[in-house]
Amino acid sequence: MRSRRAKLPKRRAVDARRGGRVWLFLYLRSRRATLNGSSRRAGPIAEKTFATGLHARLQALLAQIYPQEDTRALTNAVVAAFWPRDRAQRQRPRRPSNGLWSERDALVITYGNSIQDGQHKPLDLLLDFIDTRLGGVVNGVHVLPFFPYTSDDGFAVTDYYKVDPALGDWPDIQRIAAEFTLMSDMVLNHVSSQGVWFNAYRQGKPPYDRFFKEASPGDDLSAVVRPRTTPLLQAVDTAMGPRHVWCTFSHDQIDLDFHNPEVLLEIIRILRFHIDQGVRIIRLDAVAFVWKEAGSPSIHLPQTHAIVKLMRVLADFATEKVILLTETNVPKAENLSYFGRRDEAHMVYQFPLPPLVLHALLSGNVTVLRRWLRAMPPAPLGCAYFNFTASHDGIGMRPVEGILPPDEIARMIAAVRAAGGRVSMRSLADGTEAPYELNCTYFDAMSRTFAGNETDKIARFLCSQTIVMSLEGIPAFYIHSLLATPNDHDAVIHRGMNRAINRHRWHYPALREALDDPASDPAQVLGEMQRRLRIRARQPAFHPNATQLTLQLDDRLLGVWRQSLDRHQSVFALHNVSSEALQIDAYALNLIEDEDWRDLLSGESIDAAGIITMAPYQCRWISNAR
Repeated sequence: MRSRRAKLPKRRAVDARRGGRVWLFLYLRSRRATLNGSSRRAGPIAEKTFATGLHARLQALLAQIYPQEDTRALTNAVVAAFWPRDRAQRQRPRRPSNGLWSERDALVITYGNSIQDGQHKPLDLLLDFIDTRLGGVVNGVHVLPFFPYTSDDGFAVTDYYKVDPALGDWPDIQRIAAEFTLMSDMVLNHVSSQGVWFNAYRQGKPPYDRFFKEASPGDDLSAVVRPRTTPLLQAVDTAMGPRHVWCTFSHDQIDLDFHNPEVLLEIIRILRFHIDQGVRIIRLDAVAFVWKEAGSPSIHLPQTHAIVKLMRVLADFATEKVILLTETNVPKAENLSYFGRRDEAHMVYQFPLPPLVLHALLSGNVTVLRRWLRAMPPAPLGCAYFNFTASHDGIGMRPVEGILPPDEIARMIAAVRAAGGRVSMRSLADGTEAPYELNCTYFDAMSRTFAGNETDKIARFLCSQTIVMSLEGIPAFYIHSLLATPNDHDAVIHRGMNRAINRHRWHYPALREALDDPASDPAQVLGEMQRRLRIRARQPAFHPNATQLTLQLDDRLLGVWRQSLDRHQSVFALHNVSSEALQIDAYALNLIEDEDWRDLLSGESIDAAGIITMAPYQCRWISNAR
């Protein structure tokens, strides 16, 4: 990731010095042959050059995914799809390292139309907002699907090559990418039922007549893992006769059939196009579901992991610094599997964080959160965790299955409902239902504790966000968390879906007025978030891969020790999740007595042999270097 306003990297020229003119001649000849889809023209020497690099890796993965296909020809097609004639590629893959990110990295998550005024393009308003209010605070922006769509607020895409005209156009996206690291969604599991691809499928037009996953109602689909309660199969009329198509999420979101390599090739072309528009972090949406087999759970199948590995190979050989983030809202072991052996995702979401942090703040107890943190391994070299508490979706409950006891989940549901939130369910294999997510803004979820305390809401909320800033990984903040947005009940009624409660669209003049009022919730929350994030960005101990050790302290106090990669700085991050004032002996932190310790957040000097006081919901970053 790059810092704000960094210049876009210049395209690298081929390094002709290594190997001299002979090497360059062989490379160019093999490159031409590859792009022309012919391996015979490259000659044996050129083929040997590629055998230990890009082509060999791709061919091995394609053999796993498509054992019945001509993998040599398919490899050439993949290379041609990702590197058209005018695109350069690295001659050696980018090696795993901790240099892809730093403590300066933080992202805002937002829809392209989260801010509107009825006069200007929403993408222009978004850039104005992040420039004026978040400049120097975050350096990355995740703009949620900004393509034409028919439902699910962008996740039923009709055309991956266009920007929704209600938001703006590609030049508007490129302007954001020129100033901030841009994250975008590759919605690769499904497309809109009303898009060009599915319409062509129904008409029997190749290649789209084989683009969508079909099944029979008589197939054994009982083991299929579902995130929704709607029927899995949908009957449709086509020019080939009646068909049943697979719909993991909704009947407007038809699943693609990656058994057909043409589907993979088209997704790769789309990836290249988006990278050319300035996208540098690719969020692989719902990637766990992309490969389906009747009689199986149809989630996390080996072919799915092989597809992610293939995309990682493409990213590693790209001249652009491309980062892959897998969106897998599943329990811990399944989620961590997408790191692979440092050959799949660069980043994975920490999906248990939102519900576990919420539970800690509502219960005033960190026991469960601390136990989970202690069991989390450091991210592998070249990988990082993506930390957040809120997003465009609800607060997912699947990741805490087996972590939070059922009675504690029931308490959370009751508290969220008391705060005006809702609960969405998912279907289980036995026909019963279980909580899938809590639908509520994270700010309003902090309205009251399990004990009924309705005071200190802002302090409680800021504590939750500071925990995210303190942990190993890259922090990201949903725009409605930064703005302390309340539940949008009108949107739920108007749009007929629970998730609308957390997808408010601010009127820009009203937002500016609220932010200019020091007494308003948005002004108080954003102002303090800005301050803490600016402090965080200056601390090497908050590098995403800096050492982390979870401290065993009072059950009301979450403590983690972070140490910079060069071991020069330590930060003891303390978070009082309770409504009670606490005192802890500084000896519990093992502070070195001959060093100068100071709380970075309050500026107070800390006595290494004294008592540290913690006000209700107070956070401290106690450091020996600043």
